[in-house]
Parts: sequence; structure tokens; C-alpha cells
Amino acid sequence: MQDGTPPDPDAKTQWAEARTDWAEDRTVLANERTFAGWMRTGMGALAVALGLKAVFRPFEPTWLPKAVALIFVAVALVTIWSAWRNAVRTYRKLDMHSARPIGSRAITVIAATMATGAVATGGILILL
Repeated sequence: MQDGTPPDPDAKTQWAEARTDWAEDRTVLANERTFAGWMRTGMGALAVALGLKAVFRPFEPTWLPKAVALIFVAVALVTIWSAWRNAVRTYRKLDMHSARPIGSRAITVIAATMATGAVATGGILILL
């Protein structure tokens, strides 16, 4: 460059493509972090449901704390479903280059397990 020769256009193209690939890899990994954050939010909603049931156990009528706890179970389910849907949608749109994310199948298994746990928690809260 300093000697007055023009830069190699192929080298510039290769660097631009590499930067684009790296950006896509960063987006894929950010997708995983976002999914994990939404899973934590769903678990937080379940914790609130359990806490409400525990705090208001002697409350009368008994159906009221159960109903409020079930609202938080529903919030957890919606959160888990939204996280799964958005994570899988992002995986379908992007190509992985150097990054090796856990993949959409693992995301589906994690979300299904969490949703099953949320439903089971709701069932237990109803029976208590």
C-alpha cells in the first residue's frame, strides 16, 4: 500500500467474507445466550408460582392462591415456548461457520423438558 500499488481486490473480498462469517457466528452464539436468558425467566416465573403457593397456604379461599400461582405457571410456559420458537427461527436463518452451537434439536429438547416441568409443577400446585 505504501509503495503505491493498489490493494489486492481478492484479499479484500476474502476479509469481507470472513468478517461476515464471524458476525453470523456471533449472532448464533448470542441466540444461545438469549435462549438461556428466557429459560431463566421461565424458571423465575415458576419460582414465583411456588413462592405464592407457599406464602399464601393458609389463605382462604384456597382456590385463590392456586389460581394466582397457575397464572405464573402459564407465564413460564409462554416464555419457554417463545424462547424455543425464536431460537429455532434464528437457527434456520443463519449459517454456522466456525462456531459450534448446541443446535436446534438440543434447544427443542431443553424447551420441551422445561415445559414438561412447568406443567408438572402446575399440576402439583393444583393438588396441594
